[in-house]
Amino acid sequence: MRGHRERLRQRFLEGGAEALPDYELLELILFRCLSNGDVKPLANLLIATFGDFNRVLSAPIERLTELKGVGPEIAFDLKLIEAATHRMSQGKVLKRPVISSWDALLDYCRVSMSHRDTEAFRILFLDRKNVLIADEVQGRGTVDHVPVYPREVIKRALVLNASALILVHNHPSGDPTPSAADIDMTADIVRACDAVGITVHDHLIVGKSKEVSFKSEGYL
Repeated sequence: MRGHRERLRQRFLEGGAEALPDYELLELILFRCLSNGDVKPLANLLIATFGDFNRVLSAPIERLTELKGVGPEIAFDLKLIEAATHRMSQGKVLKRPVISSWDALLDYCRVSMSHRDTEAFRILFLDRKNVLIADEVQGRGTVDHVPVYPREVIKRALVLNASALILVHNHPSGDPTPSAADIDMTADIVRACDAVGITVHDHLIVGKSKEVSFKSEGYL
């Protein structure tokens, strides 16, 4: 068993994460909490339960600890890695002009939202030079709905002295096609923003493997 662990570590050091399938990358993480024994069955159980490596990291602690063999320390480590990943992605876009870091912004949205099993609505607040000054989750909902109130959006934008917004939310189904409710909600926010001189640059819907831009699709 010790030999397997050392071989796995060496493969990671030589080839990085790309050299390992999802379950082996999880094994490396599980080594930190489970110093002895075979962790492969637990890694495979996590993948089988949640679908892939990213969905394991983004799973709620309550669901993680429901699995036999996943204690509080393992769940904590997984959520800590998820938080570190989000922070690194956010660091590539925060305080930077959105136009010049658009690809990094899309990557950040994918990392932070594409694997969640409930909807979340976040707002990216921009200054007059289109520099991202804040990124905040404004609402969390169910598997197919998240409540968003234009008045609260405007209130927060004015507090931050934002001149423009990018709206972002995810579709846990994996299909980023806008619903009628998404289109209506966006129109309500745009009208409210227009009234106070704030621009809505885009609304991005994040699916499992792709995103939809309201601007590109002609909804804005």
